[in-house]
Amino acid sequence: MIWCTAFGSFTNNQTLSRGGSTAALGTLEFELRYERSSSELHCTVLRAKGLKPMDFNGLSDPYVKLHLLPGACKANKLKTKTIRNSLNPVWNETLTYVGITEEDMHRRTLRLTVCDEDKLTHNELIGESRVPLKRVKPDQTKHFHTCLEHPPPMPSPTAMGEALRGISCYLREWENEQLHSLEERGRLLLSLQFLPPLSLEDKDVEGGGGGEGRRSGGLCVGVKRCAHLAAMDVNGFSDPYVKIYLKPDIQKKSKHKTTVMKKTLNPEFNEEFFYEIPLAELANKTLEVTVWDYDLGRSNDFIGGVSLSCHSQGDALRHWMDCLKNKGRRVERWHILTNELPQTLSHD
Repeated sequence: MIWCTAFGSFTNNQTLSRGGSTAALGTLEFELRYERSSSELHCTVLRAKGLKPMDFNGLSDPYVKLHLLPGACKANKLKTKTIRNSLNPVWNETLTYVGITEEDMHRRTLRLTVCDEDKLTHNELIGESRVPLKRVKPDQTKHFHTCLEHPPPMPSPTAMGEALRGISCYLREWENEQLHSLEERGRLLLSLQFLPPLSLEDKDVEGGGGGEGRRSGGLCVGVKRCAHLAAMDVNGFSDPYVKIYLKPDIQKKSKHKTTVMKKTLNPEFNEEFFYEIPLAELANKTLEVTVWDYDLGRSNDFIGGVSLSCHSQGDALRHWMDCLKNKGRRVERWHILTNELPQTLSHD
């Protein structure tokens, strides 16, 4: 009996898991901690033991990759360093996801994949472990010691018997839905604040009696930072900037742009933009925020975007409603950037 503890769980080494014995792949030890105040998920990869040899010398060159499921992509991949010539590597390395919401913690799964690095050929998979993030309580560190497993096999309809044809059709439909689903392109930290109109006394104080400064109410949009953006350039980075529109925009005057940050997937902007608009009109508007990769001499690449309005869903709707209901209060929230490009936007 091989015990793989994650607060009391275990796996029998005689049980075949996803096509093979888990005992031959090794074990992985790690810790997870979710910081609610900073929206950060910390994964400390501690060590692996008894890994399967992948090289001719009877050893391996292991490293660990992290992906968030569903929607695994390069934008949410994190990776440890490689330990050379070892079947019992010790990393003690902390990898951090930024912009993880409580909704992510309830619906997503963290996949940890142990691979063998090979500079001459393709890197080889040793085994993986998956943890539903709902098992991690906010602001508490949870320790895991798991048996590595083989990844799930791809379904092959030709290899299925007559009794499994219905399941095969269902799997094909599910795969088609996944192909057409939105791809995650990174995270965006946005602040919204509706500033009510200034009273006469406030105007005198702010403008020194001269009537200068903000006079009417309006929406203040703060573009704080992005995290884990998709790499759009061949060097593995992007040159990101952010555009915002408040629509409908009949007079074509609502566009604002941040500065361009060079060669980064985690840019910090800390820029604010103000729209002078009454609260009653703002309730009928849509704030479109898009992130782009700047390219000199050719069209800029769309990275991802998010729309906030009374017709949005999830975090976007909650953020917009919190802003409308709490005049004068600054509300910050992380948003998932998707590959859906609003039809009304151009590439400028």
